[in-house]
Amino acid sequence: METLNKKKKFFHMPHTYALIIGFIILAYLLTFVIPSGAYDRVTNPQTGVEMVDPDTYHKLDVKHLSPFQVALAIPQGLEQAGYIIFFIFIIAGAFQVVTATGAIEAGIKKLAILLQGKEILAIVIFTIAFSIGGATIGMSQETVIFIPIAIMLARSLGYDAMVGFAIVSLGAQVGFHSGWLNPFTVAVAQDIAELPLFSAIGMRFVFWIVYLIATIWFIMRYARKVKKDPSKSIVYQLELDESAQKLDLSDTHKMTKTQVIVLLTVLAAMVFLIVGISIWGWYITEMSALFLVMGIVVGFIGRLKTGEICDQFIEGARSVVFGSLLVGVAQAIVVIFNDAQVIDTIVYYLSNAVMHLPSSISVLGMFVVQVIISFFINSGSGQAMVIMPIMVPMADVLEITRQTAVMAFQFGDGITNAIFPTSPVLMSVLSVAKIGYDKYLKFFLPLFGIWIAIAVVFLIICQAIHIGPF
Repeated sequence: METLNKKKKFFHMPHTYALIIGFIILAYLLTFVIPSGAYDRVTNPQTGVEMVDPDTYHKLDVKHLSPFQVALAIPQGLEQAGYIIFFIFIIAGAFQVVTATGAIEAGIKKLAILLQGKEILAIVIFTIAFSIGGATIGMSQETVIFIPIAIMLARSLGYDAMVGFAIVSLGAQVGFHSGWLNPFTVAVAQDIAELPLFSAIGMRFVFWIVYLIATIWFIMRYARKVKKDPSKSIVYQLELDESAQKLDLSDTHKMTKTQVIVLLTVLAAMVFLIVGISIWGWYITEMSALFLVMGIVVGFIGRLKTGEICDQFIEGARSVVFGSLLVGVAQAIVVIFNDAQVIDTIVYYLSNAVMHLPSSISVLGMFVVQVIISFFINSGSGQAMVIMPIMVPMADVLEITRQTAVMAFQFGDGITNAIFPTSPVLMSVLSVAKIGYDKYLKFFLPLFGIWIAIAVVFLIICQAIHIGPF
């Protein structure tokens, strides 16, 4: 028995930073195998958007990167991801100030008491809500803001940080990659494919429902296990470390007027966030400024002294250093591939491989290509600009409808946003949740397999019914 136990413990997931460094070394080694090459870029005269010309791939004579250049890739990655890293620091700092006022705790207590006996219903309602955000306004990076609140609520309902994280992040991801009204992936890809905007929305809505049911079931299954036995939590050590933050629901003091005003201020900031993103075109920098101001204003409303506001902000930022820096370190993988100029080569050879597949399974080949490319190009709209000009004529030759090609793109891009460490969104939300990438993989990999299976089934259906209009 002792020998058996030793065997069981022989393998353990490496440290998160060790895992990412391993990916960086692997990326470097691949640059010796993959030749450098590039497509020419052309500007669409109607939209002004730069896209790949699919007939212009050519090899380049580029020197191999030196080991020192690989080392340089890490600070360069930190520099490129700087706006995201500081966004995480500001969000964490601002919400620590809000937490210090006691308003969030009081509000979560009220909500948790209302949901007692209906804990599973809370998972369903909030997952659907964030999923709608992902499907309509392309909510992705914005989920960082809601993670601390969701985790506090999840813990107050008897769950763990992973449940709170999953409700927000995976909920939004389901909506994002189902994308029935996603302006950042589906709209861009359909425009390149010359399809009517948001055509086949009915089919995408069906996809969304199926993905949503599977995801909610998965989260509920894990949540029930943790509630029954907290030691079964994948982030059990984190829960022990954060045990002081669990709310005492037996303390039913009424919220003070100050706490109500603080929560209304936070709500007003959320409203400004939605308006700013959907109407004013805000992105990370504007969101950072909004929540920096919110943290300061809330601190004064909550009657904190200037020094206390500063101390709380720094404390909040300090708590996410581990994950925030990881965003930049992971970005080094992309830096290496860009410097070696091998990304276009990968696109070229993968697309050629799909052309030689039997037509019956070529759509699945397209999907696999999208999954692989997503590791190297982590922007959905950016990936569309590179891959769709190649996939559209390929689809025409293989007698796959362009709509199906767009489906393959959106599934491949969307699903992988939730697993690849080169995704700044994933690494930033994990940072704020204080969940290690290794722990997250242990939780998410079974659901990832389910998502892949659903995508394969739906792509086969799309191919069989020749979903259009063309």
